[in-house]
Amino acid sequence: MTIKPLVLALSLISGGAILTACQTAQSPEETVQAKQQQEQKPVVYQVFTRLFGNTNSNNIPWGTKEQNGVGKFADFTPTALAEIKAMGVSHMWYTGVLHHALVADYSQYGIGIDDPDVVKGRAGSPYAIKDYYNVNPDLANNPANRLSEFEALIERTHLAGMKVVIDIVPNHVARNYQSLNAPAGVSDFGANDDTNATYARDNNFYYVSGQDFKVPVSEDYQVLGGQSHHLADGEFIESPAKWTGNGARAAQPHIHDWYETVKVNYGVRPDGSYDFPTLPADMAEQDYKAHYAFWQDKHLPDSWYKFRDITLYWLDKGVDGFRYDMAEMVPVEFWSFLNSSIKMRNPEAFILAEVYNPTLYRAYIHQGKMDFLYDKVGFYDSLKLLMQGKGNAQAVMQAHHSVSDIAPHMLHFLENHDEQRIASPEFAGSAEKGKPAMVVSHLISSSPTMLYFGQSVGEDGSEMAGFGKPSRTSIFDYVGVPAHQAWMNNGKFDGGQLTAQQKQLRAYYKKLMSLSFLPAIIEGELIDVAVKGANGTETNSVMAFARANSAQRVVIASNFDAEQSQVVTLSLPKHWQGKVTDLLESHPTLQIENNQLVITLAPLASVVYKLES
Repeated sequence: MTIKPLVLALSLISGGAILTACQTAQSPEETVQAKQQQEQKPVVYQVFTRLFGNTNSNNIPWGTKEQNGVGKFADFTPTALAEIKAMGVSHMWYTGVLHHALVADYSQYGIGIDDPDVVKGRAGSPYAIKDYYNVNPDLANNPANRLSEFEALIERTHLAGMKVVIDIVPNHVARNYQSLNAPAGVSDFGANDDTNATYARDNNFYYVSGQDFKVPVSEDYQVLGGQSHHLADGEFIESPAKWTGNGARAAQPHIHDWYETVKVNYGVRPDGSYDFPTLPADMAEQDYKAHYAFWQDKHLPDSWYKFRDITLYWLDKGVDGFRYDMAEMVPVEFWSFLNSSIKMRNPEAFILAEVYNPTLYRAYIHQGKMDFLYDKVGFYDSLKLLMQGKGNAQAVMQAHHSVSDIAPHMLHFLENHDEQRIASPEFAGSAEKGKPAMVVSHLISSSPTMLYFGQSVGEDGSEMAGFGKPSRTSIFDYVGVPAHQAWMNNGKFDGGQLTAQQKQLRAYYKKLMSLSFLPAIIEGELIDVAVKGANGTETNSVMAFARANSAQRVVIASNFDAEQSQVVTLSLPKHWQGKVTDLLESHPTLQIENNQLVITLAPLASVVYKLES
């Protein structure tokens, strides 16, 4: 999916200073939108919404929101959004927006208190959704108006020239799911279930017949770190017990199970067989309209309709797309039904799914009608090893070639909420080691690139927030994010508290991300480039490739060695001749001679050479 240029009926000359007599001047907001609607490959900015605007730096383990602070929707000011947009971002993925289970007391707003025995952390997991028809009250200045505050953020994001993406978590919901804001005629998950049956097609949940739920126990874990709470008593009433979100079927799940959630039933029997129609094989070649038509005369499990109604509700609120959590745990037929319904409402909707099983990639793209999947198993994992000095460049390229037929659908990232921060000792120990990897990840394909907030300023995830361990910025507790806070600079969003090294890193990311607009990067084909070291042998630390379309040819090479410079010879296609200039790090202009390009790369350096003739 490329971001198409906006076609304007009005032609602005010299930035809008001269208008023909029959034209009407645009408002300032419309002018901003017009200038920012350029063709590019998608760039997704994932932001953990409750952490983004938090200026509190106490970082007390298991601290309350009063102690450690919490960010708000309002913290995404026009200035903040403009600075994010300046990084080449096309889509804002606001993580943790939907109302999920949390420990804070919002009973004065009619919201039931959640039991910390089945909440991970104090702020709660964003993947234990409590109410699909409203948003997290923590994120609002006035919790009573939380939905309208999010709607205002959607509007600000659109005015900044970016699309809005939120999470949908189809595989599981919070144990205490209760929607206070569902539209008329919409019943809660489980409200109409036959709880005497382990399984029934139209039940929303699976049940452990005749047994009550028991809170998991562990010698290594204390609820809220041992702090007192009137509901932290090792008890949670659920009778009969439901299956846990990761599929655990015991009345008392293990402490490492997703015990704060319950698994949603899509008409998959306990033996794994399907209680719904399957897709004919030729549907893999059909478009979303054909998929939509296929399901119209079918009677389907109740959970299918519930999630269709949820996604259409958010589309009507102005949301532009969804990221699906653990999509592979839900049948591909459901995705055909849901995604075709979404595309019928908004053909440009952005659909991203978390799928980690490579054998399922093509089914979820072709039959499930996903736009994009994570390219983690294979590409990210091999790239991480190369960054750590444990892998080699050839393995990364092989991983990319293994999905060459679906490469435009495979989103690339180096950080997200599930993965370790690059700068953490557990990953690479240095944000600088992310630079060559980001060049490769961003430029090797026309697929979307994802940035995680704080990544471009070297956030290291070292805070011990409460639930879980450092190296990943906490998604369960209230915490400040120091490097990000330095860039935020108390709401100025000008990087005023960054170190010189952090400023240089962010400037590097900004320049790199601007290459999203290059024609060869938007739609160019990938061309393999042979790389030989100074002695004519293959080098494991330098990765090189080329991208080309009818308008442009570029050559990319990155040195992953953090200690040694590398002199390498790149073998280019025979017809590639002439001068090359670097678009990224200002390496010297060179001449291709006999289809060979000899370059010198300092440790962790990269070139993006554009062929001039």
